[in-house]
Amino acid sequence: MKYTGIGIIHKRILFLLAGICCILFSCRQDKQAGKIVFRYNQPEGIPTLDPAFAKNQAIIWGVRQIFNTLVEPDSLLRIQPSLAKSWDISADRKTYTFHLRNDVYFHDHPAFEGGKGRKMTAGDVVYSFKRVINPLTASPGAWIFNGKLDPDSGFIARDDSTFVLRLNKPFMPILGILSMQYCSIVPYEVVNMYGKDFRKHPVGTGPFMFHFWDEGQALILHKNPDYFEKDSLGRRLPYIDAVKVSFSDSRATEFLLFMQGKLDFINDIESSFKDEVLTKSGALKPEWKGKIQLSKSFYLNVEYLGMVVDTNLAIVKHSPLRWKKVRQAINYGFDRVKMMTYLRNNIGTPAQSGFLPMGLPSFDASKVPGYHYDPVKTQELLAAAGFPGGKGLPEIKLVSIPMYADMANYVANQLSFSGIKVNVEIMQKSALIDLTAKSAVPFFRGSWIADYPDAESFMTVFYSKNPAPPNYTRFSNAKFDRLYEQALQETDDSSRYEAYRAMDRIIVEEAPVVPLFYDQVIRFIQPNVKGLVNNGMNLLELRYVQIKK
Repeated sequence: MKYTGIGIIHKRILFLLAGICCILFSCRQDKQAGKIVFRYNQPEGIPTLDPAFAKNQAIIWGVRQIFNTLVEPDSLLRIQPSLAKSWDISADRKTYTFHLRNDVYFHDHPAFEGGKGRKMTAGDVVYSFKRVINPLTASPGAWIFNGKLDPDSGFIARDDSTFVLRLNKPFMPILGILSMQYCSIVPYEVVNMYGKDFRKHPVGTGPFMFHFWDEGQALILHKNPDYFEKDSLGRRLPYIDAVKVSFSDSRATEFLLFMQGKLDFINDIESSFKDEVLTKSGALKPEWKGKIQLSKSFYLNVEYLGMVVDTNLAIVKHSPLRWKKVRQAINYGFDRVKMMTYLRNNIGTPAQSGFLPMGLPSFDASKVPGYHYDPVKTQELLAAAGFPGGKGLPEIKLVSIPMYADMANYVANQLSFSGIKVNVEIMQKSALIDLTAKSAVPFFRGSWIADYPDAESFMTVFYSKNPAPPNYTRFSNAKFDRLYEQALQETDDSSRYEAYRAMDRIIVEEAPVVPLFYDQVIRFIQPNVKGLVNNGMNLLELRYVQIKK
């Protein structure tokens, strides 16, 4: 199978850019007022800067620069202090006592007395958490504390520097929940001043302060001169003076802007350019080495094909996907390794374990063997299901989105050699999300990104008591549910990880999903940008970034 690169016109553009890149790459600083500005593009736009609505990566990246949470994940996804300098956990694992820093101030704003930002207190933590779960806020993150605590007595400000969280029962991933951007700490004075317009007048405690926003054009954030964090040498963070976000909705334009030195980094790459820049093994081609930096790391995201399996639903009663052996046959019926090589330049890892992605501490492919390409096994399973060679098996419709059309067609093409007829239909992402939430599509392309760095965030997708979302496949298994509930209260990490693996083995056996690949964060960075670290949550961390002259 042969896949061509980009067209001749794009190649000529890149050839010309390559010739002048040394000059362009030297223009790394914003000349205006001598300030050092970090510039990135957000193709999806940023609809809000209110952390109560931080439901996607674009919002999270913007919000993260302006606000802080009590705790945060580090580059290895370990939970570390942030606004809370330390915490204690009761013996029954139901009470968490957080000791707050006493040197944290909100950004200056007219809502505060004298216009000077006041000190952040435990009362602000209580207010911020209650605001997220308040129905009047209508936050998409209102679910984060559902069933975990009493909204009236679960949040306590013991004094200005002590916040207490009381759970109804142990929930081991709770620190991960608190690291989510929904749990950013906001000042009530500013929220009260602007109401719903807080979305475009954000004030937090973070390393950067809101300065200017022409929606759809540019967002400017300035360095917070009073930010509480310092580096190991005692220098106050952040190092850069400002952040500028542009909003070009074209990935191709974004890439060319990067190559012209007008952006400091890009996340991922427009598909038509990847063969020009990357080898099939996912490395930088020799001609680009030294001109750009390539950064890759695990991403807690699994791309998959989902199959609705609830036989009580009308669309399942006559679907061939109601038979487990057919679902297993599909899983064995295509080559994930070749798919990743030819369609993704090996950005990501073929999903040959379960649903849990690489990068989680509980991931262990040796303990959760998944599916690999085995056409003989596919034929055996089809025959056992009563469809030898695919004879008598009805055509199956697979619904995907434009971005993954090539991958859906690849899978369909390979399955056809085993007699499994798949018709691919393409629709816009928003429409597909709506239909899968209604269980109206039996076979669909999906992805699941961790809300927080714990395997529970993935296993919740199959818990029978959950609706769709997140249980889009309507999967139900009593043993799985018991393991899920036990894992939430398990205090020993090793035992909890083994419970997650046991759940994942059930998912492999019952096959309500076809895992495609475990994703990878891929970033292209200008050569004089230093300190742009990453983790499996693909957070944009700019506190430590330096731009060298």
